[in-house]
Amino acid sequence: MTLSRFEVFYTIVQCGSLTKAGEMLKLTQSGISHAITSLENELGFSLLTRNRSGIYLTNNGERMLTYIRDILILNDRMKQEAASINGLEVGVVRIGTFTSVATQWLPYIIKQFQDNYSGIEVKLFEGDYSTLEKWISNGVIDCSFLVLPSSKSFEFLPLKKDKMLCILSDQHPFHNLDKISFKQIEAEPLIMPKEGWDNEINQIFRENNIKPNVKFEVSDDQTIMAMVQNNLGISIRPEMTLPYIPNNVRTVDLEKDYFRLIGIATKPNISPATKTFIDCVYSWLKEHNLLDV
Repeated sequence: MTLSRFEVFYTIVQCGSLTKAGEMLKLTQSGISHAITSLENELGFSLLTRNRSGIYLTNNGERMLTYIRDILILNDRMKQEAASINGLEVGVVRIGTFTSVATQWLPYIIKQFQDNYSGIEVKLFEGDYSTLEKWISNGVIDCSFLVLPSSKSFEFLPLKKDKMLCILSDQHPFHNLDKISFKQIEAEPLIMPKEGWDNEINQIFRENNIKPNVKFEVSDDQTIMAMVQNNLGISIRPEMTLPYIPNNVRTVDLEKDYFRLIGIATKPNISPATKTFIDCVYSWLKEHNLLDV
C-alpha cells in the first residue's frame, strides 16, 4: 500500500467526486480509478459505491477512513517536524471557524500569516459549534475557533469575551430601556438561531429559568436582523455578530452581563504548522487590542 493511494481515497471522500478529486490532485480520471481499484484489491473489499447521485463510502470504507485519515495526518506532521528541524516552515493547517470570526478576524489574520509563512497552506472549514467539535475529534481539521464550553478532551486557548446583547426594533415598546429583564424577554416573541448556534443563549435561559417564547428559528445573522427590523420579535446576539446595526434597530443590555468566551480548540499534540498559526492569531489579536480574557 502507498500513501498516494490513501490520499486519492481520502480526497475522493472529501470531494464526493472522482472528477473533482482528479482536478485537485492533478490526476487523470483513469489514474484516480486505477488508484482506488488497486487499493480495494489490496484490501480485499470495496471502499466506495457509485451511482447517478454521487459516490458513497461502503460500510468497510467507513471503517477504513478513520485509519487512512490518521495515517495521512501523521505523515503530514512528520514532514512538518522534519522541515522545522531544518529551519523551514511548511505544511497545511486546516482551520474551523464560525461566521463572525470568519468575517471580522480571519481575512486579516490569514493575510498576515501567509505573508510571514508562505510555505504553509491554509484551508478553511465553516460550521456550527457542534459540527466544528466533531471535525476536531475526527481529525478533519487541526484547530477551530470555538466557544466554551467545548469538549473536555480539547485544549482551549481563550481569546475574547464577547458580550451578549438583546436586539429589538425601534418600534418596540422596550427600545429605550437601558437594561431588559429576563422576565420581559420571556414574555416576548423571540427569534432564535438554529440548533448548533444557540449554546450561549440556551445557557442564559437555563441559568435564569427562562422558558422562551420562540417564534422563529433561523441560521443566518442577517435574517435574524431583518426580522428584528420588521418588529417580528426580539433576539439575543453576541456583540461580534452585530458589526453593522441598522438605524431602526436598538441594542439593550441584559439585566446581568453574559459573555460567550471565544477561543481556539485543538486536540493534544498539534502539528508545527498549527502551532505557528495559533501563535499568529494570538499575536494579531494582541497587536490590535482585541484580546479580552
